[in-house]
Amino acid sequence: MIRKRIKTPVATSVAVSNVMKANKSTNTKPELLMRRHLSLISVRGYRLHWKKAPGKPDIAFPGRKIAVVVNGCFWHGCRKCGAKMPKTNKAFWSQKILGNRRRDERNLKTLRGLGWKVFVVWEHDLKKGKGVAVANQIRVFVDKFAAK
Repeated sequence: MIRKRIKTPVATSVAVSNVMKANKSTNTKPELLMRRHLSLISVRGYRLHWKKAPGKPDIAFPGRKIAVVVNGCFWHGCRKCGAKMPKTNKAFWSQKILGNRRRDERNLKTLRGLGWKVFVVWEHDLKKGKGVAVANQIRVFVDKFAAK
């Protein structure tokens, strides 16, 4: 499969370039918040960014074949939030976010095809004090499939 590389415009400012370089793919704020909530309710035994699972899910319970994927609303194109698209270079950003959504769908399909149970958490689900409730849902999800 040949992948096209999306080219950034030549005339990017130094400030924008520095902001973009500071973005991380692992240990993001939503991911750290999710892990903090899991820790608060004593959920243990998970692996972070487990490389043996397709797409390296953010949180994985390999023995139980359970993956928790934490998505940032902007980067993964949350349809519920309607995260605002940057005003400059709209074509680049729409392609970037569309590519992220397609990759996410592909990874989830592959994981499920291999018998993994997948729990997807969105950044907006962790805000406004709802993070502990989401962590409790994950605990129930893990316990449900651990019994089988």
